[in-house]
Amino acid sequence: MALILVAVAACVGAGAAVAQTQTSAELPLPSDVSSKDISVGVKAAPPVAFKLQDGTWSGLSIDLWQKMAGRLNLRFHYVEVPGVQDQIDGVAGGKFDVAMAAITVTADREKAVDFTQPFFTTGLGIATPLNSQRSWRPILHALTSFGFLQAVLALIVISVVVGVLIWMFERRHNEDFGGGVAKGLFSSMWWSTIAATQASTGDFGPRTVPGRVLAALWMMGSIIAIAVFTAGVTSVLTVTQMEGMVQGESDLATVRVGAVQNSSTASYLDSTHIRHRDFATVQQGLDTLRAGKIDALVHDKPLLGWLVGQNYGASLRVLDATFDQQQYAIALPLGSRLRKPLDVALLQTMESDWWKQAVFQYLGEK
Repeated sequence: MALILVAVAACVGAGAAVAQTQTSAELPLPSDVSSKDISVGVKAAPPVAFKLQDGTWSGLSIDLWQKMAGRLNLRFHYVEVPGVQDQIDGVAGGKFDVAMAAITVTADREKAVDFTQPFFTTGLGIATPLNSQRSWRPILHALTSFGFLQAVLALIVISVVVGVLIWMFERRHNEDFGGGVAKGLFSSMWWSTIAATQASTGDFGPRTVPGRVLAALWMMGSIIAIAVFTAGVTSVLTVTQMEGMVQGESDLATVRVGAVQNSSTASYLDSTHIRHRDFATVQQGLDTLRAGKIDALVHDKPLLGWLVGQNYGASLRVLDATFDQQQYAIALPLGSRLRKPLDVALLQTMESDWWKQAVFQYLGEK
C-alpha cells in the first residue's frame, strides 16, 4: 500500500510539473515571424534608451526588449530615428516591425498603430532653475498676481465704505466733513485713508458718537488688516524667491514654458491652453532654461529627471509634482501577429524580480 501511495504521489507531482511548464511556456510564434529578422525602431531617450560609446544600445526599455526577445527566441536589429513621431510613422508605414523606447500611448497614436501592454506608468514633470541668483522677476510676478491685487482692492473698498459712513454721520455736525457732497466725501475718505495707515490726523476727525465709534473700530480693524496683509505679502515674496515662480502645474499659465515639438507634452499643453515655446530636443530646452530665456520646461518626468541629474544638477531642478499620467508601451503595426506573444513575454518579464531591479537601477524607483 505504501508503495502504491508513493507511486501515485510521484505521478501527481510529475503531472503538476508538466502543467506548470505548459503554463509558463511562451505562446508559439507564427512560422513567418519566428524566422524573420525583426526591425526595431529606437530613439535616444535616456535612461529608457541610449547608445553607449561602442555603438550598442542600453536603457530600461532596451533591457526589457532584449529579455522579451530572449524568451521568444526573436532575431532583431535596431534602427535609430530622431523622434517619436518617426517611430510611429515607421511602424504605421511598415518600415519597422516594432518601435520602442519612451513611446507614450495616446489616442492619436492608437489610431495609427497597435500597442502592447504598458510597461511603465509615469507623467509629466517640470524643470525649473535653482534660485541661487537673485531676480526681480519673481517679486514683480508676486506683486502683480491676482491674489495680491485682490487684497489691495479689499483694503481700498473697506476704506471707501468707512469714509462714506463717516461722512453720513458727520456732515451735519462737523464742518471738517461739510461744504457740499464732493468736498465732504473727499475729506472723509482722506481721513479714512490716514486713519488706516495709523498716521496722525491732528484735530481733524469725527465728533459725533456714532462717528467716533466707527472711527475706533476702523482704527483697530485696520491694524489687524494691515498686519495680516503685510504678513501675507512677505510670505508670498519669501516663498517665491526661495522656491521660484513655478511650484506646480497651476503656475504654468503665467510663466514662459518650453516643450519638445510634436510631443505628447506639447499636445497636452495645447489642450490646456498653456502657451509654450517648442524645441527640437530636450537638451535644447534645458539649455534655454539654464540661460534664463524660459521659466519652466515640461517633459516626461523620468527622462527629465535623469537629464537634469546628469548634466544640469548645479543650475536646474525637477519639481516633485507629477501630472497628466502617461504610459510607455511598445508600438506595433495594426493587426501585428507579434502582439499577443509580446504581451505574454512582457507581462512575464515584468512579474519577475529582474524588472524591479532594472527599474531601480535606471530610475531609482522601487
